[in-house]
Amino acid sequence: MYTYDREKAVCFTGHRPEKLPDGGNDSSTSVKLIKSLLYTEIDAACAEGYDTFITGMQRGVDLWAGEIVLELMNSYDIHLWGVLPYKGFGSSFRDKDRWLYGRIIDSSDRVVTICDRYEPGCMNRRNEYMVDHSSLLIAVMGDTRSGSASTVRYAARRGVEVRNIDPGMCMG
Repeated sequence: MYTYDREKAVCFTGHRPEKLPDGGNDSSTSVKLIKSLLYTEIDAACAEGYDTFITGMQRGVDLWAGEIVLELMNSYDIHLWGVLPYKGFGSSFRDKDRWLYGRIIDSSDRVVTICDRYEPGCMNRRNEYMVDHSSLLIAVMGDTRSGSASTVRYAARRGVEVRNIDPGMCMG
């Protein structure tokens, strides 16, 4: 039986595709490298005994991390949570993002919705919820004026370990 333990939980933060090298294009060398490094970090966390992975369900890094966790469920006894900032979040996603969002929601052990509707600050509250329920944050963050950077700073203030992948170092 699965028992949640904050000390064994990991959350993610990272940029949307348009803020990543090559616009987040899946076929670019830079994005393939980012995804490979993200896979390596998540796999290492599994090997270290982390068993709960929490994604904020945003396009880009959040969905990529969720997809990797789904893949690693074949090798580890791990669990996935999806945390939505508000009801209806993700309804505007298209194509692969929409498909992946649905797959992650359908496969998650827990889906948490922070607000009943969009309101200012709901994204930050979602990010704080994830950090408050984790002991490790895996970030893909280069822009220090982004929502991801705010999440990294919040995690540091809360004593949550941060492992960052700098997408600028992955440019081909």
